[in-house]
Order: sequence, then structure tokens, then C-alpha cells
Amino acid sequence: MSFYALSAASLDATPANLAAHAGKVTLVVNVASACGLTPQYEALQKLHRSRAAKGFAVLAFPSNDFGAQEPGTPAEIRAFCTTKYAVDFPLFAKVQTKAGPGQSPVYAFLHKATGKLPGWNFGKYLIGRDGNVLGFFEPTVAPDDPALVAAIDRALG
Repeated sequence: MSFYALSAASLDATPANLAAHAGKVTLVVNVASACGLTPQYEALQKLHRSRAAKGFAVLAFPSNDFGAQEPGTPAEIRAFCTTKYAVDFPLFAKVQTKAGPGQSPVYAFLHKATGKLPGWNFGKYLIGRDGNVLGFFEPTVAPDDPALVAAIDRALG
């Protein structure tokens, strides 16, 4: 099964078919507004903007799983991301990334594909144009880390 066969809810709770991103290289990130790693939004936006024309997108999934660091409402999350970091990549509804009842189907798929789940906010999964998961990058790997950037550029061809 392809990652792009999944669906999720957008931040405003409308259904979002991930097939809209098929053919792109995407970076799926579990995000939080009140985390020590939150400044990664700035580098995620730069990455998204600098490679969008090549068929790249960041897909952000807010999560309150770690340290209750995403307590905001959808409107608060949107306002924070756009005002503080000028985020214009897709933001989805808040999800549960941790395994167990209530886990997002997106994160269940990513876990099955890699055997890994984020242990904190800002875990990153690189998805190829065909919807296959190409790798997982720990939360402490910054979006501008040379290894992550090289993996994205390889996937973009």
C-alpha cells in the first residue's frame, strides 16, 4: 500500500486525501507549538519553499502526545504557525502518533513501514514519489541537517 492511498483530516477538520500529494516527495512531521524543537518550523518552511517547484512538500501533523506540547485548538495552531513561522505547507488535524487505541492510521502505516515511531515531537518520515517510506529521521535531526537534505534531494532526483 502507498502512503498516498491514506486519508486524514486537514487542520480545519475537512477530509484530506493524501493522494493529492502523489508524485511528490514529502516529509511527514509530527509537530508541536510549545516544544523546545518548535523553531524547526522555520527550517521546515525554508525546505518546503526551496524545493516545492521540484515536487516536494512538508506535511505537518500536530500531536499532543509528548509533554502535552500541542494543547491548542486548530485555530490557535494555524495562527501560531502562520504568524510566527509563515508556514504555508499543509497542516493536518491533531493526531495520536503513539501506538495503541486511537493511533492515527497515518502513523500506524508509518510505523508498519519503518518499525519506528517518533519518541518526541518533530520526528520526520521521508516519503518517495511512489508513496513508499524512504526513511525515518529522529526529532533531533534538524530539517537543514546535511544527511536529511541529501536524502530529500536524492528522492527528488
